[in-house]
Amino acid sequence: MIQRVQSIWLFLASLTLFLLLILPIVATHAGNTELWLQVAGVYSRTADGVLKTTSYPGLLGLTVAGCVLCLIAIFLFKNRSLQKNMIIVAIVLILVIILCIAGYAYQLTSGFQHVSLNIGAALPLLALIFCALAFRGIRHDEQLIRSADRLR
Repeated sequence: MIQRVQSIWLFLASLTLFLLLILPIVATHAGNTELWLQVAGVYSRTADGVLKTTSYPGLLGLTVAGCVLCLIAIFLFKNRSLQKNMIIVAIVLILVIILCIAGYAYQLTSGFQHVSLNIGAALPLLALIFCALAFRGIRHDEQLIRSADRLR
């Protein structure tokens, strides 16, 4: 109802998940080829160019779903309980995304050896923090409205 700062937090969570779609997460070298992990799959750069070696449609779908869920939650400010439930679902989705990324990165690098973390590695954690801050803001608004109702 009041919907102040939690809209910004939800937008930032959605933006970080969107950036996760295009930024590399983990990079490694295997011989003379460079491999990097993105949400869509594993890409390799050789002398011939860049090609996608492995595809992860499930991880891509989870990331898009989390991004859209955070965007939709912004516009549900009149129904705070539904908005809070959607944020909880988004937090669970982000946790699943983090676990999938860790598993795929472990497979790619065979045990996290000779790995360079890129900016994409921090984005799911940022999205998780932004969703938690939005949840806290909604809960604060509920408490403010309850205290105003007591005064009436």
